Amino acid sequence: MKSKLIAGWAYGALIVVLSAWVLHSYFEALLAACVTASASWPLYRRFTAYTSRWMGRSAASVVFTSLMVVLVLAPLVFALGALLTETHALLLGIASVDRAGITVPLWLESMPWLADLWESRIASPEALRMWTQRIEPTLLLTGAQSIGHFMFRHLFIIAFAILVLFFLYQKGEQLAEDFLLVLRHRIGERAEAYLDLATHAVRASVNSMLVASIFAGLATGLAYAIVGVPHPVLWAAVTGALGLVPFLGYVAVAALTLQLAITGAPATALLAGVLGSLILFFADKVVRPVLVGGGTQLPFAWVLMGCLGGFEVLGLVGLVIGPVVLTLTRELWKQRIRDLALPVATDPESAIDRSG
Repeated sequence: MKSKLIAGWAYGALIVVLSAWVLHSYFEALLAACVTASASWPLYRRFTAYTSRWMGRSAASVVFTSLMVVLVLAPLVFALGALLTETHALLLGIASVDRAGITVPLWLESMPWLADLWESRIASPEALRMWTQRIEPTLLLTGAQSIGHFMFRHLFIIAFAILVLFFLYQKGEQLAEDFLLVLRHRIGERAEAYLDLATHAVRASVNSMLVASIFAGLATGLAYAIVGVPHPVLWAAVTGALGLVPFLGYVAVAALTLQLAITGAPATALLAGVLGSLILFFADKVVRPVLVGGGTQLPFAWVLMGCLGGFEVLGLVGLVIGPVVLTLTRELWKQRIRDLALPVATDPESAIDRSG
């Protein structure tokens, strides 16, 4: 009997390992879909309750999945499009000025050695064009291939995540019940409490990302308007939208700083770069962990480590999974301490003996 039990566990473990091996390329997409479905499930329930009279369940799932895709991807597409448009305009301006030579900026004349370097390398007509022609074509080809591979992989992840998200909206209730049944069989009646805790932590993490992004957009918009950045609302929207993804908001700040510096506004560029970076740092390292900690009851340091460690291991979805894992670990630890303390509380004589 015991040998059969061991063999059954071995076969089960083998099947699980093979399944994980087959699906490892889709792991990020599966996690992203599960996180999105869990975070948006209350909204989905309200949507289906409102549309159930005149829309079938499959149609409601398709419409709500489309709404979620637009809600999540539209700000990022807008931000990247605006950033590419500004970059393209800046490059055209640089190419136009380069035909006659880019004179030394006034703000650089206070640093003679940099001014001399600029005069010898950049000030002559078409100097930048000659510099770009010296770049090895193989390096450009390698860089283009790397960018293409990166974009194709992430487009594939997004497309598969959308497909899984639709399936989760369709079958989510049944899957949740089955998952809870298995958990109850394995760990007892505490399973439901653990599942509720994990769900609450997921929603707190997702909400913190949205709030931090909105905070970054509003704060940078105010800062850009104060220091005199052209089109502050546009740049604030780009910074806030890209701020959904850690460290990507700094790309918008860097592009704005470079544009202002090249167009002859060094003081504005410096102020915009410093203030934008500080705001993004505060949003990522303070606002987001504080909001997550309020929803998961984790200390600030543990939330910060969960966000950063999760992002390092799993990418963007790790910002949500990291704090959730630490929340469950903390709850398991507390439950274990309570279980160990229970015999002491029910047997005071044993506690007296040990204290004596």
